[in-house]
Amino acid sequence: SSACSTSAHCIGNGYELIQWGKQDMVFAGGHEDLDWTMSDLFDAMGAMSSKYNDKASTASRAYDVNRDGFVIAGGAGVLVLEELEHAKARGAKIYAEIVGYGATSDGYDMVAPSGEGAVRCMRQALSTVSTPVDYINTHGTSTPVGDSKEMGAIREVFGDKMPFITSTKSLTGHSLGAAGVQESIYSILMMQGGFIGESAHIEELDPEFEGMPIVRKRIDNARIDTVLSNSFGFGGTNATLIFQRYSA
Repeated sequence: SSACSTSAHCIGNGYELIQWGKQDMVFAGGHEDLDWTMSDLFDAMGAMSSKYNDKASTASRAYDVNRDGFVIAGGAGVLVLEELEHAKARGAKIYAEIVGYGATSDGYDMVAPSGEGAVRCMRQALSTVSTPVDYINTHGTSTPVGDSKEMGAIREVFGDKMPFITSTKSLTGHSLGAAGVQESIYSILMMQGGFIGESAHIEELDPEFEGMPIVRKRIDNARIDTVLSNSFGFGGTNATLIFQRYSA
């Protein structure tokens, strides 16, 4: 387990096994069973939202100036990863192609991210990608420090060529170890469907993020060919996956 980046690392490791010729097919993903003990643990750490109990459906609000922590969730997801010729030979429907994977460790703090590890992680994933990124599915947990560090890292990596940015956790909550695979699936579905789901519940944008291309209203008829998905976990474990539209 690598905390909230676990299932993203599972996908990345499966991708590398296929690249290295050790496997033709890998089932990669993860799950998180939500129960009260897990909620208690994170609540005791002060990581979860507590200001919006009277309107809990809007508590997950990445990039809002008054965000105060994540909203815990659960669930599961699995991707079937396959070597291209193997997939074509059996007539598989190909949803997307993995073109980049980054894996880094901050070695900074048990709970607070460094930001520097996220920069290295994204750059590592981008080193094998030749096309521009059209959309970033951020880790975006709605924690004050986490969101700030990740957005600073995105600024450093992309400069003035930042793609569209959203946190799907604003709609789903944070499913911890399952988040990486679930958000990979969301990213692929948006690429397939030609839309970008909004970063919800931003009542007042944090001034720190002013000018960044955060999508606050769903975009339809979007042409997305390359998507980047970040997953960052406690303990400073970072994963970045990049998916591309498959062209036969």
